[in-house]
Amino acid sequence: MEYKQVIVVRKDLNLSIGKTAVQVAHASVAAYAKTGKLIKDKWEQEGAKKVVLQVDSENELKTLQQKAKHRGLTTVLIKDAGLTEIPPGTITALAIGPEKSELIDKLTGNLPLLS
Repeated sequence: MEYKQVIVVRKDLNLSIGKTAVQVAHASVAAYAKTGKLIKDKWEQEGAKKVVLQVDSENELKTLQQKAKHRGLTTVLIKDAGLTEIPPGTITALAIGPEKSELIDKLTGNLPLLS
């Protein structure tokens, strides 16, 4: 069984590469911390696969999170502290998983890779 984690970033914020990297890292670590030991162990044994995708708006991110929660997937929505590029509380990213790839792909399989 293949496991992965997906991090979805808002493209409409036009964050710098460094800021985007930090938001992705925050999302990944926070979702990992919420995930059960069995799934963590399997994910780590397979190499801890992560995929970073993009959406065009906060609304898309929130809708995706609600769908993932409804399916019982681990999710974390990241809100920025607002110390650098964007206002405090701006929602920047969503992490889903780690979880079985097939479960995540049903929700995110149509989203483009972050570019």
